[in-house]
Amino acid sequence: MEKKHLIFKNMSYVSIGILISRILGYFRDMLVASVFGAGFYADAFYAAFRIPNLFRRLFGENSLNAVFVPVFSEVLQKEEKHNIEEFISAVSTVMFILLSIITITGIIFAFPLTKFITWGFPKEKIVVTSKLLQIMFPYMIFICFSALWLSILNCLKIFFIPAMSSASLSVTEIIFILFIAYSLPEKQRVYGLAISVLAGGVLQFLVNYLMIVDTYKIKLKIKKLFYYLNLPEIKKMVILFIPVIIGFSADQINALVDTLCASFLKEGSVTALYYSNRLMQLPLALFAISMMTVALPQMSAEAVSNNYDELKQTMIHSIRNVTYFILPAALGLIILGKPIIKVLFERGKFTQEATSMTYSCLAFYSLGLLSFSISKILISVFYASKNTKYPVKVAFCTLIVNIILNITLMQFLAVGGLALATSLSSTLGVILLWSKMEPKIKKDVFIMLKNFFIKIVFVNFLFIIFLLCLKLILKQVILLTLVGILLGIPFYLLCSYLFKIEETKIIGKFLGRFIPFIYE
Repeated sequence: MEKKHLIFKNMSYVSIGILISRILGYFRDMLVASVFGAGFYADAFYAAFRIPNLFRRLFGENSLNAVFVPVFSEVLQKEEKHNIEEFISAVSTVMFILLSIITITGIIFAFPLTKFITWGFPKEKIVVTSKLLQIMFPYMIFICFSALWLSILNCLKIFFIPAMSSASLSVTEIIFILFIAYSLPEKQRVYGLAISVLAGGVLQFLVNYLMIVDTYKIKLKIKKLFYYLNLPEIKKMVILFIPVIIGFSADQINALVDTLCASFLKEGSVTALYYSNRLMQLPLALFAISMMTVALPQMSAEAVSNNYDELKQTMIHSIRNVTYFILPAALGLIILGKPIIKVLFERGKFTQEATSMTYSCLAFYSLGLLSFSISKILISVFYASKNTKYPVKVAFCTLIVNIILNITLMQFLAVGGLALATSLSSTLGVILLWSKMEPKIKKDVFIMLKNFFIKIVFVNFLFIIFLLCLKLILKQVILLTLVGILLGIPFYLLCSYLFKIEETKIIGKFLGRFIPFIYE
């Protein structure tokens, strides 16, 4: 199969898995918003959840993926099952000890840690937040191991079920809200929600582990810790991991700074930041993260084989695919964001004011959606080539810029200023990453993508006109949201087809495997 078709096929499997997970996630968010609104307990819960989420992103998901996949690709090339199992067991043992120490420390020092990131909260709110944090901290262990199993499965070209496994958290929270929450006193419900988060982590761990265990036998061997730490592959991972974790630390410090700044704004700001980020994350996960999930193992294998021409082609196809899908998604969120928020969340304790605050954040986040996406592709190129140092420098530069912009813009745009600061600093990051690429690569990418970018700008200009016309004609928010999505997608595909953008043919061939009359 031609590379561009293979990349799109694998990205599609990841995207479909993520889409199912996100649909459940939005249903979960609707239920949680209905029960808790955007007030005291919602702010406390989402502020507490930030911390295990921070460590999840530091030691799991993208950071682990960035370090583990290039090294594991080398181990896989040896094709010796004993060596592969030994390596996975070594990584698992080291991770377990490290995460256990962090978790125990976090539970013991939950109150000062909470106080540090929520200075603006009153004392009663800090106490509740710290108790929620103690319940949810162990979630980090299960979710980080889930990320390890997911990285292994991706290297084995298994994408769909691992991508969908993140729905585990939504499933447990939905079960809690529908069947348990209303039987509890109002003040106890938020603690039950925190327990359901922990249950979701356990479920996701089991789903991915059961897919691994038939292929590889993995054992935790605490007594062999020092032996494992001296393995060449583990040493290589540690060397790569230090700059990566520093870089991801900068990203997570950004998130904590946003929460800290939001805690000084009016009540509901932390929750508005969370829900807007959740909406923005849907296209980011469907297209950018799914592309990164597929492209990193591909580029790592090409880098191991010193096949840099193929790596460049993978990067170009990745940028094309991401831009093709992300740009209309960003425009759609900017133009239809408010009715979408109304349909999803505005009920129960989630008020019109909460909708306005959330939309302010969403619109400004959406301005940076393409930058967030392209940066993931460019960072993957550096990681595949085992250059993890430069992205760290970029991350800290954007961190400093983000803090300055946060403090400045929140004075004028309230919580929306925090989202705009994130978008602007991310755009700066893309510029810095691109500037470090080799001149020949930049020249080749420009030549191969120039016509594509010209066409995609015209197509998206027509898409903007279409959405604005719908907004003028349709005043009922549910109808506007449904029609905007159901007609917007085929309109965009039709315009792309008329402008002869190649992605429409690839989409047609992919869909034609399931619905033969689509592409003949």
